[in-house]
This record gives sequence, C-alpha cells and structure tokens, in this order.
Amino acid sequence: MADTGYFSKANVNICCERQITPLIALSREEHHPDPLTRFTEPPPLKEDATEVEKMRHLLLTMAGRALYAKRKCTVEPVFGIIKAILGFRQFSLRGLENVKGELNLVSMAWNLKRMFVLAG
Repeated sequence: MADTGYFSKANVNICCERQITPLIALSREEHHPDPLTRFTEPPPLKEDATEVEKMRHLLLTMAGRALYAKRKCTVEPVFGIIKAILGFRQFSLRGLENVKGELNLVSMAWNLKRMFVLAG
C-alpha cells in the first residue's frame, strides 16, 4: 500500500514481478465522493488488462477499498503526531544502535502521552 506519490507503471510492474499485490493510489481522491460508489462494485475487468488497470480495478472494488483504508489506521498518524506535536524531526545521534535507542525513547514518550490521555 502506498499513496499517490509512489505511483508509476514501473513500481506497479516491479511489485507484480515479485508477486506483491500493489495498492498504490493513482491520484488524490476528492473529499466528498458520490456515496453510492462506496457500496457498488466496478464493472468486470477486461481479460487483456495491464497490471496498472488490474490495480486500478482492485482499488475500485469494495475489498480493495477496505484493504487500502487500513493504511489510514496504521502507524502513519503516529509518525505525523511525533513530528508535529512532540517536535521530533530528526535523530541527534549516529549509528544504528544509537538511533534505535533514540527511537525507543521517542516511542516511550508517545506511549506515555497516549496512556495519560486515555486514562483521563
């Protein structure tokens, strides 16, 4: 799964060559789409469809939309909050072990903040 910035025919083809089902947004969706499109399936796909057309068709199906929607409830919002609210935009230390330790501290700060908010 990836957003529209990663879409290209080459990326879709590389995923398919490696037997990975790509779910890459082709463009930004409008904010208020037709509500009926959420509950209808697209017409059947042509047999000679390209890999990009197959991916586009999958993204239009209800199953494909459900899979792509999982992207919104993963860790991406956490990284955005860590950058914007906690102000962590870059690592201060060098080396993999040091960076792991620094990321652990930031993750603990995020988890403590969440626990405090959720506890009321």
